[in-house]
Amino acid sequence: MVDNLSDRVGTKTSCDVFGLPRSSYYYRQNPVAKNVSCSNRKLPDFAYSSQEKQEILNVLNSDIYMNQTPYEIYASRLDKGEYLSSVRTMYRILNDNYQVKERRNVRRSNNYQKPELLATKVNQIWSWDITKLKGPEKWTYFYLYVIIDIFSRFVVGWMVAYR
Repeated sequence: MVDNLSDRVGTKTSCDVFGLPRSSYYYRQNPVAKNVSCSNRKLPDFAYSSQEKQEILNVLNSDIYMNQTPYEIYASRLDKGEYLSSVRTMYRILNDNYQVKERRNVRRSNNYQKPELLATKVNQIWSWDITKLKGPEKWTYFYLYVIIDIFSRFVVGWMVAYR
């Protein structure tokens, strides 16, 4: 319908009459192909062979470089006058071999429990607090330092200071 009318009054006017966006009209003229598989694509001639990739992986996993990032390995190899591959290629090869992770030994954090303090008599455990108090003028403050006995909840000491 839009095609018939667009010959006489133009595409914009005919799309406005039917309430159809022009982008939809043009998309329906030449739709994008869906489900195009990239797996059938030929590898470029300059792509690394599996043997070259294995050599790069052996260098990345060697004792000298095992605690270094691909950026550091790349720089140190260039300082020696040797080009191994680009940093991105090193990361791709490591990723293909499931080795993109922290390469150094990292201490795993334990699930620390919050300490539970239990006072059975006075003066066993003290706690402290610092409170900011408004001063007489704008942007001026006093700080109230308080020391509290946990068992009796008695204020053991306090002080008001400028800092």
